[in-house]
Amino acid sequence: MSRIDEERVVMAVPGEVPTEPVVRPAPHRWIWYALGGSLPARNRGWVLHDTTTGTWWLRHIARMFVQLAIPVALVMLLLPAPWGLRAAVAGGGVALALFYSLAYMFETTENRVVKAGYPVGTATAHRERASEVRQQRESERKRAAAARRAARYRDRFSR
Repeated sequence: MSRIDEERVVMAVPGEVPTEPVVRPAPHRWIWYALGGSLPARNRGWVLHDTTTGTWWLRHIARMFVQLAIPVALVMLLLPAPWGLRAAVAGGGVALALFYSLAYMFETTENRVVKAGYPVGTATAHRERASEVRQQRESERKRAAAARRAARYRDRFSR
């Protein structure tokens, strides 16, 4: 990381979201990222997007399944047991991994953002701010719908 990048990271405030371009990683780099590796500096904006977009939790589960692909394949191929038992062992492993992955989902995604060079708390603050904006938009939509219903009611019964 260059000195300028370090200064930008140090000066960033956890609640403040830096505006960086969202550059999607190449497929081989995404697999490395899904396995826990870090991405180049040009993908910083994408990492923040990946961990804070509306479907961030689905993306987290998809990364978990990528991490499990190799162990499940090894169990299915190398375990000296009938296919039914192999499938049961693999299914139990997937269920247990899903349980732990969901239990530590917030910490894991925050760690990914920190690896990308953002301060601790950036992803959580970004998701909370996005949630507040969605709630405000929903409130405005409901108020507008209530006003339209009230206007229809007035038009019908004010004759």
